[in-house]
Amino acid sequence: MSTSNYCSLLQTAIKASISAGIEILKIYGSNDFDVQLKSDDSPLTKADLASNNEIKKYLESTSIPVLSEEEKEIDFHIRKTWSGFWMVDPLDGTKEFIKKNGEFTVNIALIENNKPVIGVIYTPVTDELFFASPGIGSYKLENAKKQVDYEDFDNLISRSTKLPVLRNDNCFIAVGSRSHMSVEAEDYINSFKNKYDKIQILSKGSSLKLCLIAEGLAHVYPRFAPTMEWDIAAGHAIINGSGGIVIDAKTKTELQYNKENLLNPWFIAASDKSVISNQ
Repeated sequence: MSTSNYCSLLQTAIKASISAGIEILKIYGSNDFDVQLKSDDSPLTKADLASNNEIKKYLESTSIPVLSEEEKEIDFHIRKTWSGFWMVDPLDGTKEFIKKNGEFTVNIALIENNKPVIGVIYTPVTDELFFASPGIGSYKLENAKKQVDYEDFDNLISRSTKLPVLRNDNCFIAVGSRSHMSVEAEDYINSFKNKYDKIQILSKGSSLKLCLIAEGLAHVYPRFAPTMEWDIAAGHAIINGSGGIVIDAKTKTELQYNKENLLNPWFIAASDKSVISNQ
């Protein structure tokens, strides 16, 4: 696929994410939403469903299959025939949504041949947009609803900041989950004390942890706890576009998508492969 075709699909995904974010905020601001439990006891609100429905309106126009967290019961014998598909988490960080701390996102990724190639992460509360596509790299756009120009992609790029923004090598910065920091992840982070005098841990909710790596605001994010493919696919693409890596913690190979079991292995995201080369 050409760069221009990817950019066209990226524009569609960006428009879908912002439109979904607007629907989420209508519910977020109303303080009127019921919380249900999914089969795995994770929370589900009507904001998840409203976002999912809004995203589908846009992505269906691309004629590319969609696999969403809210509609994930597609048999593997069907999925395995897909060379490309959209992977969607319509509201990543539902727990953060319920806590009303603003750290939830809309995640959309395009998967091709088991790898994420396009990534879009939109944060409705802060109106920040992260995006990546082949041939252009990764970017961050603030005040996205006002800044996005869907008809002029070059204008969109000119208003955005190319990632990474900076690399702070004076202090080693690791990312920890606000809700799911495991003992193993803490031990892994502590192992860097042999190389660095000072270690700082940043905590964020949802896929914003991956965005910290892409921005260059943190060096490493070990996730030694369960996640699903839709949780990280968009962030993975954005990290790749910024020069970082997302690898299986055991095999040290890049994570793969559209597995029969959509559960991710433990993984490590890093701003540069040299960060973890000796670990």
